[in-house]
Amino acid sequence: MTDNILLEGTCKLVVAMKVFAAVLMALAAVVVAEEPIELDYHIKIGIPRAESLRRAEEAADFDGTRIVGGSAANAGAHPHLAGLVIALTNGRTSICGASLLTNTRSVTAAHCWRTRSAQARQFTLALGTANIFSGGTRVTTSNVQMHGSYNMDTLHNDVAIINHNHVGFTNNIQRINLASGSNNFAGTWAWAAGFGRTSDAASGANNQQKRQVSLQVITNAVCARTFGNNVIIASTLCVDGSNGRSTCSGDSGGPLTIGSGGSRQLIGITSFGSAQGCQRGHPAGFARVTSFNSWIRARI
Repeated sequence: MTDNILLEGTCKLVVAMKVFAAVLMALAAVVVAEEPIELDYHIKIGIPRAESLRRAEEAADFDGTRIVGGSAANAGAHPHLAGLVIALTNGRTSICGASLLTNTRSVTAAHCWRTRSAQARQFTLALGTANIFSGGTRVTTSNVQMHGSYNMDTLHNDVAIINHNHVGFTNNIQRINLASGSNNFAGTWAWAAGFGRTSDAASGANNQQKRQVSLQVITNAVCARTFGNNVIIASTLCVDGSNGRSTCSGDSGGPLTIGSGGSRQLIGITSFGSAQGCQRGHPAGFARVTSFNSWIRARI
């Protein structure tokens, strides 16, 4: 009798364990896989973008149509924005963006200087121009300091300071203030600007000039639902990428700002988007400037 009871109990336990295992498998099946971020920036994005922009500018086909869902920006718009023409050690040319902080210092994304597959040897900053390969004030430098904890696999601490020759301020060239404090800016509308593509399929023929787009900041918790907690940390800032509006290929290192005129503040440095493209409706990630305020100030 006792043996029968034990046997029956054992059978029930086995059945319960199988049911529990089935439930776990069912739950695992509905977990959405984390969206991968693009890590091979220069090879997959910067070099092709630079080639298409150069061809378009040489053809003088400037009809002003990079930022997804945004509008063309003239030379005086976002006067803190610098285009970066990047000479890589492999002999190729790439592009990024940067923000002017003082007459001799700018800030960009560390991955614009170095990724696992490419290393820059020189930056040429293009300031006060709507075109990255022509016009405006241009200064060249190889004096770049990446954040000491920059991680090429997660793009954590994706910040770098550019030291360059003195640049005079004009109506089209101005410095920008660094955001400070504990505001996470969630719900705030901000401006992104850059020289990237306007869509995943866009060519250089109608995408030569800098672009701008208004984007809403979202919480890191919402952003982590897409990219996961290994990528999204406290020093990350994200914006909503739905409704066909986002940063896109070639906007890396460029500014995310709030305010206007002399009160304009830099709150983000363009860092990453989905590896699947910029029109997937996923958020875009930035280095959160308030998290790096002290590090940046110590170097300007």
